[in-house]
Amino acid sequence: MVALSSTVLVGTAIVTCLFMSWVLGANSNSPPFAPAIGANAISTMQAAFVIGLLAAAGALMQGGSISETVGAELIDGVAITPLAATAGLLTAATFMAIGIYTRYPIPAAFATTGAMVGVGLSLGGDPAVATYRRLGIFWALVPIMSGGLAYATATVLRRDDVPETVGVPLLAGIVGAIVANVRLGVIPDPTAEQGTLAGFVARRFGGGPALAGEFDLGTVLVTIGVGVLAFYWVRERVRDSVEDGIRSFLLVLGGIVAFSSGGSQVGLATGPLENLFRTELGLPGIVLLALGATGILAGAWMAAPRLLQATSREYAQLGVRRSIAALVPGFIVAQLAIALGIPISLNNIVLSGVIGGGLAGGSAGVSRRKIGVTITFWLLTLGSSTAVGYGLYRLLTAVIGG
Repeated sequence: MVALSSTVLVGTAIVTCLFMSWVLGANSNSPPFAPAIGANAISTMQAAFVIGLLAAAGALMQGGSISETVGAELIDGVAITPLAATAGLLTAATFMAIGIYTRYPIPAAFATTGAMVGVGLSLGGDPAVATYRRLGIFWALVPIMSGGLAYATATVLRRDDVPETVGVPLLAGIVGAIVANVRLGVIPDPTAEQGTLAGFVARRFGGGPALAGEFDLGTVLVTIGVGVLAFYWVRERVRDSVEDGIRSFLLVLGGIVAFSSGGSQVGLATGPLENLFRTELGLPGIVLLALGATGILAGAWMAAPRLLQATSREYAQLGVRRSIAALVPGFIVAQLAIALGIPISLNNIVLSGVIGGGLAGGSAGVSRRKIGVTITFWLLTLGSSTAVGYGLYRLLTAVIGG
């Protein structure tokens, strides 16, 4: 009877993880293509299809660091049980489902972090103050970094003295150089679990003299080469047709950010089950990430269009240039968060960029009321999800036992 009860709890936790990742696919992975839809570079249904594929791939290749943070670093002194994971995931998923219904995107990182802190405290754990400080600082800087970079980039792109064949291709070159150094699970590395394209190619040719940290001359040269190739490709597209070239770059950017969103968001669904899968079941981490990727794929295909329309039409009416300005910092901040193992909200990052890019053309295209209500939702989410997670775990324990 005890074994049966334990099996039911494990099954319930897995189903809840799938539900949570489904909501993430519908909610938090939508913003990357919102600027492209707002600029009429892609249709809503096409964007939902592409988002699902790319976000699922990102979840498998980059999701490990965020999953470990959510699963083991938010509470000290206790391990998350299947019942606690179920309570936390149900709390976070419910908050985001409310966001989908009301069309105000709820930040997944806030909802999940608050919920897991709540259930961890209810388990008798101690607050991980150092982790909270690190997360809080990064979260507070996200709107400044993303919005500020988007505003500055959009301002430059709108200047008459900056040729279209220089400004946009230069941004493409920067993005290409960063992509070359993004860590991916499918690339082998002799000293790390995940390797980079630049490092892999450099090692094939002997690397070169060490420069700083893990970078050697070969890695730097490959990084520059990828950046130059990206610059050249976009410049040639822009030379053939300015609008078509810029739209092409915007779509590629959307795809890169969607991939990054999968890597940064899947851990919010899989993190609570880290202890269950790795310790109790003895399964490799890729199995848990595959579970989350499946849910994200289904959520993006089935429910993303509703939120895509909301974020693309109601926050700011952007042109292609300001849309590019919104996505470039979004990609940079998302990859920085993944590298640091910090759970973040793609809604927060991309919408900050959308607002910053919109303000570069004047405040007329930005809904002040929508922005104000969204920020209020964000602030309320963190505190209320902690309280609900704490109470829900206590309730489930009282009803069915620990």
